[in-house]
Amino acid sequence: MRSLSDTLERLARMRSSKPTTPTASSILRKLDHFGSNPGALSAWHHIPKQLPVAPALVVVLHGCTQTAAGYDAGSGWTALAEDDGFVVLFPEQVRQNNANLCFNWFSVADTQRDRGEALSIRQMIATMVATHPIDERRIYITGLSAGGAMANAMMACYPDVFAGGAIIAGLPYAAASSIPEAFDRMRGHGLAPTNVAQTSLRAASRHDGAWPTISVWHGASDKTVVPENAAAIVAQWRGVHGLADHPTASETFNRHSRSVWRDAHSRDAIELYQISGMGHGTPIDASSGYGRGAPFMLDVGISSTVEIARNWGLVASFERRENTRPETSREQPAARQTPPSGGAENKIQSVIEKALRSAGLMK
Repeated sequence: MRSLSDTLERLARMRSSKPTTPTASSILRKLDHFGSNPGALSAWHHIPKQLPVAPALVVVLHGCTQTAAGYDAGSGWTALAEDDGFVVLFPEQVRQNNANLCFNWFSVADTQRDRGEALSIRQMIATMVATHPIDERRIYITGLSAGGAMANAMMACYPDVFAGGAIIAGLPYAAASSIPEAFDRMRGHGLAPTNVAQTSLRAASRHDGAWPTISVWHGASDKTVVPENAAAIVAQWRGVHGLADHPTASETFNRHSRSVWRDAHSRDAIELYQISGMGHGTPIDASSGYGRGAPFMLDVGISSTVEIARNWGLVASFERRENTRPETSREQPAARQTPPSGGAENKIQSVIEKALRSAGLMK
């Protein structure tokens, strides 16, 4: 285990890093009134101008020192949502919870079903479903680093909510329970044996249905969260999917690799992208038109945003679609775009609270 002085030094370095500043051009809108919010998080969202009748919802979790708007600018999620017609939700950490703006993936109080930050994010999702025509069969989650670890925790705690998730430079669920342990696990020290990690995942909920598909992305040269964590995530999720140790298929492209584990129904249950030469961050391709380079947003010629969305069936092709919309699309009603006022606002709040109570997320 790392010494306390070493841990404090690392924390000081992280705190001195300036967070990504929300851009003035950000189109994200604040999500208010989403339940009891026990984790005291903030939330932002984006509804594209035109949507299919029942759009998918993508939940995006930023990394440490980042903000929702900053991560969106770097990753390009709202730009892709505008082109392909799905809703995006951005939970956001606040400094009162974590001075480095990390989601508290190592805190037991925040990574259990119906507790802390995990419950806050679940309440945000329930509110989006209650106030927009979301297809509840197509809810997905992704995140970078601490956000990736929290995305993993959300799928472990609420496998009944998510159809799939993508973990970028993240860590296994329940890998750590303190800050010193978190730093050790990030460096590959003390990772739990596969059987223990699989037991932790199963114990996070009483789920007995289909499990979310998992997409794992990791830089082969990541020294902040070492690649051993990617392998540990795959091993952890192989258990609930009933998959063998070795992948069903593997391929190499542009020096990068992709391995796939297919289940009994020939579905890609788990995929692992290993990005050659990449350090700690989200892989982007600025030439795709989605996202741009920034700290921890690494232009390596492959857009994880586009590839992940394509894996989930949210985009039709690898190419950016210009001036095309689904024939079934319709413009989002103004009532959903502009917050109502006066008595109408109270009525909307009542609807949200009723939905949260029926889902068991609010008393």
